[in-house]
Amino acid sequence: MTDTEITVEEEDQESRSRRKVWIWAGSVAVMFVLLGVVFASRFGEDPRVIDSPLIGEPITNLQLEYLDGSGTLEFDELRGSVVVVNFWASWCIPCRTEHGHLTSVQTAYNDDGVQFVGVVFQDTDEAAEDFLAQLGRGEGYLYVSDPGSRAAVEFGVFGVPETFFVDQNGVIVDKHIGPVDSARLVSAIEEILTSGS
Repeated sequence: MTDTEITVEEEDQESRSRRKVWIWAGSVAVMFVLLGVVFASRFGEDPRVIDSPLIGEPITNLQLEYLDGSGTLEFDELRGSVVVVNFWASWCIPCRTEHGHLTSVQTAYNDDGVQFVGVVFQDTDEAAEDFLAQLGRGEGYLYVSDPGSRAAVEFGVFGVPETFFVDQNGVIVDKHIGPVDSARLVSAIEEILTSGS
């Protein structure tokens, strides 16, 4: 092999190496651009506010026993009220964080046609009662058990806490994943009340 042939072969290898580097660099650049588009499209949005296929759908007439065993709540009986449905459990640490917000906002809206319903999620009634004994109950707040997770399945709950906002016609209009605070509760309730749904 002549020196000229060796030089041409080395140049070909160098050229292939450079092409590989450019292809790799181009692929990385495209990946970063795509990631940027994904993040930019969600930038400024609260990740706890999640679209749900249930938004815009009416809730079914669930019938759940009150936590204290004193009867059954039928969701159809709540038509005409704004309903805040919160799924919670005694073993859920974020549920402790949000509990005071839920009970104080319930008390504030107790006379305004707003009803809060706390649905116990995959927990025992005894543990849930102990939780409420420790942290307090909301004035007019309805607490129900959900044996077999029927309500959780109907609402498409993934975990707790999750909160759903239902308008006066029994239609789910909003959903919040994770612990909810007073500002978020008030904002969602006021939007429903002022929309005249």
